[in-house]
Amino acid sequence: MPSSVIKKYFYRPEQEILTIIYVSGSVYDYFDVPQAVFDDFRAAYSKGVFLNKNIKPFYRYERKD
Repeated sequence: MPSSVIKKYFYRPEQEILTIIYVSGSVYDYFDVPQAVFDDFRAAYSKGVFLNKNIKPFYRYERKD
């Protein structure tokens, strides 16, 4: 299902970095995200809900733009 908040996302497994590009244009890197968490994120029906509940509270992040 397309997200109303997330435009695109990329995952770099070597560094365990999840990059989220929001519809607003903001770009964030989430650090130390394990492959299993990314796999669950990718499979989630609502990526925005999954991000808010399972990634943002637990992983350090940084705005890139």
